[in-house]
Amino acid sequence: MSPKPLSKHLKQLEAEAIYILRESIAEFKQPVMLYSVGKDSSTMLRLAQKSFYPAAIPFPLMHIDTGYKFPEMYAFRDQIIAQLNLRLIIESNVTAIAQESHPQQLGTDRCCQLLKTQALLDALQKHGFDAAFGGARREEEKSRAKERVVSIRDPLGQWEPRSQRPELWQLYNTQLAPGQSARVFPLSNWTELDIWEYIQAESIPVVPLYFAQTRPMVRQGKQLIPIDTRAQPVKGESPLLETVTCRFRSLGCIPCTGAIASTASTVAEIIAELKQATRSERENRLIDRSSESAMEQKKREGYF
Repeated sequence: MSPKPLSKHLKQLEAEAIYILRESIAEFKQPVMLYSVGKDSSTMLRLAQKSFYPAAIPFPLMHIDTGYKFPEMYAFRDQIIAQLNLRLIIESNVTAIAQESHPQQLGTDRCCQLLKTQALLDALQKHGFDAAFGGARREEEKSRAKERVVSIRDPLGQWEPRSQRPELWQLYNTQLAPGQSARVFPLSNWTELDIWEYIQAESIPVVPLYFAQTRPMVRQGKQLIPIDTRAQPVKGESPLLETVTCRFRSLGCIPCTGAIASTASTVAEIIAELKQATRSERENRLIDRSSESAMEQKKREGYF
């Protein structure tokens, strides 16, 4: 499928993201791009390619692997890295994985803190990265709406929303005090619909999990959760196993990622579906549901 011309709106978003990437490369000493393998990461990767073409992307990608990603995500990651000849760093909290940390035993907050947040903070320190590109968007979730494009983290890797710097006229303050680092979000002003329209226009490959298929799922209330073979059955409960035509709007760890009933099996059908959607793409991410401020607390601790 040949790429389609970008709309004026997408051209503006693309130009802004490329400007952010180029400015960051000029200002930071040792940046890295966080690669979670999802649609936003795939979009950000394409923008990085465009930003520095015909040269290679001048920073590595880093995947924080919890050990609980979908097999399709691992296969897609390895395929893209090999195809594009990219530098990829894979980091994990080896100790927590060896102890078989699982959200069922620890709760989603503690499990996420160990397998994602701590693994990320340790990896940034280990490699000496002073800036990390992330694919978060302001419209995803209310705490992410508080983020600046260049978001400063303290020496412990933590985020304080009240101390973030003003950003006027696309002027970004990239100065870091000793021990500080930055998270940079080139997709801040994009929406989920923008992402999919850009994927369509640029013919960007994405993980097949985003497309509707008939899948075996466990129903938990209104949630459709994939089968997790490492979860222990809850005493006295029988999971309601169903075969459902569904897809995933947002990808994470298998135990914490819900699907939506859908028949959208192409990018065009996903776009049409999103134009009618009234609910957030993250409503089926269980890590956001432990409390009203779950995501903000994770971000304060150093989460993506």
